[in-house]
Amino acid sequence: MFTFGDDASWVVLLAALLGVVVALIVHRVGAALLQRITRGNPVARAVADSCWRPARVALPLLALQSVWQAAPDHLPLIDQARHGNGLLLLAALTWLGLRALRGATQSVAARHCADGADDLNARSIHTQTRLLVRIANFVIVVTGLALMLMTFPGARQIGGSLLASAGVLGILAGIAARPVFSNVIAGLQLAISQPLRIHDVLIVQGEWGTVEEITGTYVVLKIWDERRLIIPLQWFMENPFQNWTRSSAQILGAVTIWVDYRMPLEPLRQAAQRACDAAPEWDKRLCLLQMLEAGERSMQLRVLVSSANSALNWDLRCKVREALVDCMQRDYPQHLPMMRADVTETPNRNPGKLPVL
Repeated sequence: MFTFGDDASWVVLLAALLGVVVALIVHRVGAALLQRITRGNPVARAVADSCWRPARVALPLLALQSVWQAAPDHLPLIDQARHGNGLLLLAALTWLGLRALRGATQSVAARHCADGADDLNARSIHTQTRLLVRIANFVIVVTGLALMLMTFPGARQIGGSLLASAGVLGILAGIAARPVFSNVIAGLQLAISQPLRIHDVLIVQGEWGTVEEITGTYVVLKIWDERRLIIPLQWFMENPFQNWTRSSAQILGAVTIWVDYRMPLEPLRQAAQRACDAAPEWDKRLCLLQMLEAGERSMQLRVLVSSANSALNWDLRCKVREALVDCMQRDYPQHLPMMRADVTETPNRNPGKLPVL
């Protein structure tokens, strides 16, 4: 403990310099020890590596803050030094928290690769981790800013007087911030219940796409034609949508075609089977031709085909449809859908004359 006299500015500066040096030494030794301790734990190792830079800033600021607090109050600019160093320390601690979460997220993502369409467990972990980390980042940033504002006595007094004299401002602020907080709550609900995950195939407002990114406020849906559909998280809590990969990526697709009643079904059934056998998109589960409807002029046939995922199923359906049309055009063109009319001859009542209009 230093005993400061009336002219102890140089002692305070010397103590501050010594504190910074000791803090840097502690940081270097602590980083080496953490690398040795966390060698067998990938998550802890990733967090320690991510926290290396912010910790190198936070520890000297903590040492300086201890020196400024121990210094006598009559030193010039000591209050400004305490306040400014406190703000920098809070900013460094906020940075430290954000980097720790980032390291944990990267480690979890590396341990659970979600490249395959059927990696449901990995995609669930990715979704939960991203949503929870973004929400935690929001909380850390808001908390850090709030603590920094609380260091200003004037701001606390103004805020307290405003809340005491005009409570309606709090209501207005809550209404204005409702979209932000509703998306945060929706993010928690999505992380827990998981109606959608990263790489899920969705049908949203008639658009087919894959979940490319889930942030703390919105979902990015990659449409099949390379467009991006940005949807707020709250929308998924209030509106229905289709998830084609909720429990599995496997899917059935239907190919419909209209033919004449005189068309035999067995050649079309064989053509569909040959198309599926030759297509690498078929997963060998189902290839079935059925009569779906018998209309007044023609009958509607449906071919059900199965694939490992929706993208492959789309290509398979196109191939089967082309094979059916090609079979009919080549072997049974007379049985394509046609319009029938019963035309009866009427006697000509004015032979040799122009028709009467």
